[in-house]
Formats: sequence, C-alpha cells, structure tokens
Amino acid sequence: MTDDSQSAPFDERQRILLVTGLSGAGKTTALRVLEDLGWEAIDNFPIRMLGGLVEQADNIGERTPLAIGFDSRTRGFVPQDIIESVKQLSERDDLLITTLFLDCASGELERRYNETRRRHPMAQERPVRVGIQAERELLEPLRRWADAVIDTSAFASNQLQQSIREQFASSAPQNMSVIISSFGFARGTPPLADLVFDMRFLDNPHWIDELREQTGLDEPVGVHIRKDPAFDAAFIQIRDLLLTLLPRYQAQGKSYVNIAFGCTGGRHRSVFTAAQMAHALQNEGFSPTVLHRNLGSRAADEIEGRQG
Repeated sequence: MTDDSQSAPFDERQRILLVTGLSGAGKTTALRVLEDLGWEAIDNFPIRMLGGLVEQADNIGERTPLAIGFDSRTRGFVPQDIIESVKQLSERDDLLITTLFLDCASGELERRYNETRRRHPMAQERPVRVGIQAERELLEPLRRWADAVIDTSAFASNQLQQSIREQFASSAPQNMSVIISSFGFARGTPPLADLVFDMRFLDNPHWIDELREQTGLDEPVGVHIRKDPAFDAAFIQIRDLLLTLLPRYQAQGKSYVNIAFGCTGGRHRSVFTAAQMAHALQNEGFSPTVLHRNLGSRAADEIEGRQG
C-alpha cells in the first residue's frame, strides 16, 4: 500500500530556464525575480554557447538552477538554430530545459518605448512600431515553440513579478537566509535590517557595577535581563511575529531576512535577546546566522546615558 502523503523524490537534473521574448516585454524584471528566488540569472547570454555553459557546470558539479536571458539583441541570434540546439540538449537525461517567452501587445510596447524614450533595437532610424513588428516576425518561431508564454500587456511591473513567483517559486531553491544581529543605537542603526526591535525598554545591566564589563552572552547578564517582568511577554510576542512572517517572506521569494535587535550600547540587552531568539528559531527549524555588531565596543557611561 503506497503512502500518497510522501513527497516526490528530489529531481537531481540541472534545471535551465531560457527567458526570451519581445524587447520591452519584461525580461529583465523576470530575471531579477528569478534571481531573488535562488536561480543563477544570466542576461544577454550568447545562446549558441549554451552547450559550453552546461559542460562547465557539469565539470564543477554545479546544480544551481540557471535562468538565461536572451533576445534579438543577443549575438548569434538565429531562432531556428537556437531551437535545434536546445532540442539536442533536452535529450540529455541530466538536464531539464524550459523556455519562457514574454509577449506583449504592439501598442503597449510602443507606449512603453515612447514613455522611456528608449530606442528599439530593431527600429534603427525607423518608427518604433516598425521595429516592434520586425522583431515580432523574427521571434514568432520561438513563441510557437516555447513551453510557457506570459503576455505582459496588462501587467504593471509588480504584477509581472508576482506572476513569475507564482509560476516558478515551487521549483526554486527553498533556502532563505535568516540573519539575526544585535547593535547599539548610539553607534548607528544597521542600514540593511528588514525588521528592527528596540530593546531599550528593558532594565539596563550597564548600571550594575558587576555586570558593566560583561555582555549579553554572559549568564549573569541574562539572569538580570530575564528578571525584568517585561522581557518574557515581549520575547514571546516577537518570536510569534517572526514565526508568522518568515514563512511568508520565503513564499514571496525573499532570499535574505535581516532581523536586528538594538539597545543603547549594543552590548547587553540586544545581544542577549538576539542570542535567545536565534535559539528559539532554531527550535522551529530555521538556521539563523547571528552577528553581534558592537559586542566588542567599550562600555561607556556617556553612550549609555544615566537613567534618572
């Protein structure tokens, strides 16, 4: 009797997604989203060299999914030759090659080019609509042959991004990096933090003589912080918030989440809370990286500011 609840076996084939389409239809946007999802994205790749790229990946044992962008501007762009070359590679048992074609209505493409005042690659000195029509005719064999076609005519940039996530997130690497850091507000807020929690509402160990030179990694400091009646309630609420947000960030294709805990000097309350939160998230299946930015800073009354 088989167990239908078991997950499908891991597919060890090298995944390659070829992204092409009409100029201005959103190829660059699509590649950026795929990169956020964990694909290795290469734009304007000389597609005739695809076989060599695959062999190079084989030699180094690299199995990161590849998203390769190309269009009519790519050197050596001959649609029928590309189709034949990809067909040959697709016969290999260790490769899974998919082609995505981004289409768009000619009138919408003309509007986009006129708004940005960019020159269409096939217009030369001719009107934009002439270049669009020439490119459409050139790419028609690729459009008919592609595994998937997305029409971006009615898409704003964020709608295209969401469409790419919905279609390719399930096949992307699911390895979001979680970084937990501690810092001191007196020494500057970290510029790249996604979530910042201010722990200055807790009693400050700096003003306890025997704790001043210790840090949040020392047990006596932790015991002191836990005695503050606000700590446990706040910690549980923050932990539960993170457990709600992190899976949703991952589902949106976010590659990194930076969670920062701050106190005045960055040596006691923020350090202890960050370390405890990392342990709590580990128990829930995450593997956070922990960074203590100001742990080695000198304890200074002028920075801490004496509490009244």
